[in-house]
This record gives sequence, structure tokens and C-alpha cells, in this order.
Amino acid sequence: MSLPDAPRINPSILSADFVNMQADLERIASADFVHVDVMDNHFVPNLTFGPQMVERVQATSPIPLDVHLMITDPDRWAPGYAEIGAASVTFHLEAATDPVALARRLRDMGARAGVAIKPGTAGEALYDILEEFDQILVMTVEPGFGGQGFMPETMPKLRALVGEARRRGAATWFQVDGGISDSTIAQAAAAGADTFVAGSAVYGADDVEAAIAGLRERARAGSLEP
Repeated sequence: MSLPDAPRINPSILSADFVNMQADLERIASADFVHVDVMDNHFVPNLTFGPQMVERVQATSPIPLDVHLMITDPDRWAPGYAEIGAASVTFHLEAATDPVALARRLRDMGARAGVAIKPGTAGEALYDILEEFDQILVMTVEPGFGGQGFMPETMPKLRALVGEARRRGAATWFQVDGGISDSTIAQAAAAGADTFVAGSAVYGADDVEAAIAGLRERARAGSLEP
């Protein structure tokens, strides 16, 4: 799979019309990945899709899947999403028993391995294992529900993680998820994010394709800020 250049826009189907999912997937064909939030009502207080739904999305999506697992015991369940064919599988550091072993297993199965951290988790927890992950997701809201407000207090952590990765020579992608919109995406890009999850900012727009292009342009401009 040819990997898209930054900035990458990954619309979240948490904001899509579940009854018309295939049509809503086609609407975001100009994006880079489709972001699929899997929640189990244990790790987070919400329930979304399981493997069967994700497999169907995989079969019908015009762009690759970026799966975000907000579940307990990802050591057991995450490889199944790589087996389905997800291009990227991200699990939470707070939920994993052996994050390094899990990341290596996902990579061996052909998926990009990602790790996510909640707003309250220190970025330093990842410093010594940065190179094990293709993507680090810094949550910019508390995970569990869409439509929350962006937390600017997470930006220093993101900036420090990006700096540490560059110091170590790691080619890690940095993703942000939560409250990403026209008014916040440049701030996240300036802090070093290169991959952006947007839900209502995309699916709530009258022109979805224009919304994706606008977010990408604002992220590109933000990344040039000193």
C-alpha cells in the first residue's frame, strides 16, 4: 500500500449515518484513511462496532481503514483487526499488557501498529518504546464519545513526543483525535501532528469533499508555523 503524505485527514465514521454506511464511505473517498472507533463499553463508557462491522467496512471502503481500539484486552483482540485487513490498528497503552509485543505482532501481520494515550497519560511513558510504533495517537478529548471540545492542554505533551521521536530518528506518525475542526487543526499541526481524525467537522459539512480539502489546507498552513 502506498502511504499518503502528510497532512493526512482521517474522517471518523462515528459521525456517519450507520444506516447508509456505504454511501457515507463513498463521500469521504478523497480522505486518506477512514477512522473506525471500536468501543466495548468497558474501557470507555460507550459501545460501537465489533469485528463483523469492521470487516464489512473494510470490504466496502474506497480508502484504507485506520482502526482505533478503545477496548480492554487489546493483546487478545487487536490482531483480529489486522487479520480483517485494516491498514492501521491502534490500541491504548493504558489497556495493553505488553504493548511492544502487540505492536510487533501487528506489524508481522502486515498492519501499521499504533498506540494511543489518554489526555491524562504522560507522554514520557512512550519515550523508550517510540520506535516500536508506526503511529502515536494523542487523544485531544477523553475517549468514548464524539463531538467533544478540543483540549489545548494536550499540545505540550504532543510537542514533546514529536521532539523525542525526531531526536531518536523515528519516522513515527503523530495523530490527534477529538475536537478537530477548522478552528483547532492548525494548532495541532503546529505542535507536530501530521494525521488528523475529524468527525463532525467532515460529516456535518454540506460539502464533505470541500471540508476535507479545507482541513488539509489548514493543517498544512499550521505545520509551517514556528
